[in-house]
Amino acid sequence: MALAIYMEKSLLKHPSKENDGMSTDLVLDDEVEQKIHEDDNHIRCAQCLHAITRPEERIVIDGAHQHTFANPHGIIFEIGCFRTAEGSRYVGPATDEFTWFKGYAWRISVCGKCLLHLGWLYTAAGKDSFFGLITDRLVYQK
Repeated sequence: MALAIYMEKSLLKHPSKENDGMSTDLVLDDEVEQKIHEDDNHIRCAQCLHAITRPEERIVIDGAHQHTFANPHGIIFEIGCFRTAEGSRYVGPATDEFTWFKGYAWRISVCGKCLLHLGWLYTAAGKDSFFGLITDRLVYQK
């Protein structure tokens, strides 16, 4: 069974530090976009090379940075955990159904440019949010 995701640009969200992690509409001004592309130390979307995060944003969750999980359909994902993923956006409501991290709800995270499914944004009340990004959908550039 394939998961089809239909998204309009207005549905894409981005966690904002200014509003305590609440979502805001997708808006990247030209200055921010230029800064992202000028910096060559990013982890990028494997499909379109859009800058997603940085190596220094790697974090350890439940004892490791990298984890391997299977979803309810048996699809195996290897993910890396990141504090932020400025180049990604998320869609849909948060759910704790089949969560891989106890106490955290998740939302689908996509590339902010080409909309490739990159992983998940994990959130929990009273805890820092983080991104679990699918490692084979990222490329590391220096």
